[in-house]
Amino acid sequence: MPLPPHGGGPPGDPPSPDPVPLPIDGTLDLHAFRPSEIGELVPEWIEACRAAGILELRIVHGKGTGALRRTVEGILSRHPAVAAFRAADEGAGGWGATLVSLRSG
Repeated sequence: MPLPPHGGGPPGDPPSPDPVPLPIDGTLDLHAFRPSEIGELVPEWIEACRAAGILELRIVHGKGTGALRRTVEGILSRHPAVAAFRAADEGAGGWGATLVSLRSG
């Protein structure tokens, strides 16, 4: 699934002009993306997972200050395909990751 271009390189590098393909395996690691890309990236990735029949997801946003986690939670709370979400347990990233259950169909 091609997703929006992103920097991915060192700070100050220009964004890549080409979409970056992401594997659709139920886990999305947001560390390589800029915060401004998350609002478009996460919903597109959710839909790609649904299309692939993957309904249990894990979004890795890191612990940090919690700003990215709150952004992700805001997106998830408004997305019609999201049935539930919660912080991961320690084995899956603790509060640095969010587990998501999607509605089928």
